Amino acid sequence: MDDMLNTFRERVLRAAQEKAPLRIRGGGSKDWYGNLPQGELLETADHQGIVSYEPTELVITARCGTPLRDIESALAGQGQMLAFEPPHFNMDATIGGVVASGLAGPRRQAAGAVRDFVLGTTLMDGRGEVLRFGGQVMKNVAGYDVSRLQAGSLGMLGLILDVSLKVLPRPQLETTLHLELDQEEALQRMNVWAGQPLPLSASAWHANVLTVRLSGAQAAVNAAVRRIGGDVLAADAADTFWRDLRDQRHAFFTHDAGPLWRLSVPTVAPALAHQGAQLIEWGGGQRWLRSGDAPESLRALAARHGGHATLYRGGAREQGVFHPLAPAIHTIHRNLKNAFDPAGVFNPGRMYQDL
Repeated sequence: MDDMLNTFRERVLRAAQEKAPLRIRGGGSKDWYGNLPQGELLETADHQGIVSYEPTELVITARCGTPLRDIESALAGQGQMLAFEPPHFNMDATIGGVVASGLAGPRRQAAGAVRDFVLGTTLMDGRGEVLRFGGQVMKNVAGYDVSRLQAGSLGMLGLILDVSLKVLPRPQLETTLHLELDQEEALQRMNVWAGQPLPLSASAWHANVLTVRLSGAQAAVNAAVRRIGGDVLAADAADTFWRDLRDQRHAFFTHDAGPLWRLSVPTVAPALAHQGAQLIEWGGGQRWLRSGDAPESLRALAARHGGHATLYRGGAREQGVFHPLAPAIHTIHRNLKNAFDPAGVFNPGRMYQDL
């Protein structure tokens, strides 16, 4: 792999010297995410392979181009999983893209975000230097915050070479329930359940149907089924439902009814006063909205409820995809970018136009 690292280094140094930006790309499964990609393509898919996997330590380390499906296959063989349930979108998703995008699936509401499972990273910065942060064991927290910075950075801080992730055992039992509820009642139920000792691992409301997944020990799941009620979904149908939701193959996402917005708000936020089609996840914390309204109005709507809005798919991306940063936060982003990538060669503008 030294030859691969040397190739990466040569590309980075040449880009810095010529002031020619690089567009980092793994499997291309998330090319649509963020602002429009710019720069010469830097492919990472060949830098792949599981470096180490210690099931007893609950840690896996893999190179950035390792297919996500290979990671999950290795974990499944040991009865383990990536608990944040990362979306695939297609068969080419890589573990580097998983971390760089910071996107998590339905289990995020119970297990946590991508950043919560990043134990360590190896990064090539804009000077061509290889930097190592964190470690490969959960008790090693040296540099932990720097490692977590890579989650959701969209590659703007550097080229992720490898990553160490915490993994968890798969639950003993999972059961999915359907309940017919309007949006207000669904939000109220989800907030009540969140304060109770229930093994809730995922939830989704759409078209007056609330779907919840229970995961854990058999006794706990069975007791929760009796408490919550509703109709039990067959196991195969449940697996398909959550997989389609994770990878946005659910009918809400595949039906083209205008730009897709993601609003992140407190779970206790009331039903949004908007006429567009909606789907709610993460116990009320993630609201998907179809709307052609002006970005300013949708971001104001999210802000009124204590959250922020992202233009996820479609729409006029030239106006910026992510919620504008407060001046102080923008300064922190700028300082981080300058520290890791002083020449500005990595994925310029992918997150914000001036970064």
